[in-house]
Amino acid sequence: MEHERTAAAPARQHIQEQSRMAAARALPAWVPQRWYVHIILWAACLLIGFPLFYAILVSTQNNAQVYSYQFTPGLSFADNWNIVMVNRSLGSYMLNSVFVAVAVTVGKTALSLLAGLAFVYFRFPGKWLLFGFVLITLMMPTEILIIALFRFINSLGWGNTYVALIVPFLASATGTFLFRQHFANIPAELSEAAQLDGATPLQFLIRVLIPISWNTIGALAVIQFVYMWNMYIWPVLIIQGQERQVVQVGLRTLMGGDSALVFGPMMMGAVIASLPPVVVFVLLQKQFMSGFQLSRDK
Repeated sequence: MEHERTAAAPARQHIQEQSRMAAARALPAWVPQRWYVHIILWAACLLIGFPLFYAILVSTQNNAQVYSYQFTPGLSFADNWNIVMVNRSLGSYMLNSVFVAVAVTVGKTALSLLAGLAFVYFRFPGKWLLFGFVLITLMMPTEILIIALFRFINSLGWGNTYVALIVPFLASATGTFLFRQHFANIPAELSEAAQLDGATPLQFLIRVLIPISWNTIGALAVIQFVYMWNMYIWPVLIIQGQERQVVQVGLRTLMGGDSALVFGPMMMGAVIASLPPVVVFVLLQKQFMSGFQLSRDK
């Protein structure tokens, strides 16, 4: 009986395959075989993308068109653009955010590379205790320390400066852990070969580790750039003037204060402010996806 069931299995699989092929031939040529999956995916994409699509529409409309729920582009694009970029100077806020985000991203990545190098390739007393402390800081968001950080920065005289926006965020427990895990998976033979060739630790980092770590570097860069671009609470506390303020705080000026809300400029500002993170993600998309993928080697 067991032999008969084993012999019948290929026959059943052949019949099922023939049934699937017959069903596929019954559909028109332009209809995918798994059409229901495509419908679900399209519905999910439309659901996720609708808020952005509607925000772009609202950015071209005036309040009367917004309240009438008009789903066609309006005629107020130029007026809204003038309010956002000229009257409210959103462009200067964006330049400040670009400067701060790029500075923090570069500094954080460099320090994380050095910290990962130290935790993997150096031996020193208390290394594991220090690494455990780094892991503990992963569970402490900035908001918990923000009052103490505010008092410390002001005591140094750094208030209302770019230094106050950059220096407190140069250290990254996430980046240190990420590079430590990445370097730990690299064969030890590379380090031994570099030592035999007389390479210093920095030469080993620059010539060997960095060229094979671009995916991880790109993934960390995307995360840190978006994080700094979206920062709001800390700039509100530490920056008093408008000349050094960042874009997320600048968007608040589009709300009009005590007057009635004007939705067109608000949505235009939000759409414009979202472009730099999108550009960074598109440019580093391949590195971002490859930096976190799980492979058989890890």
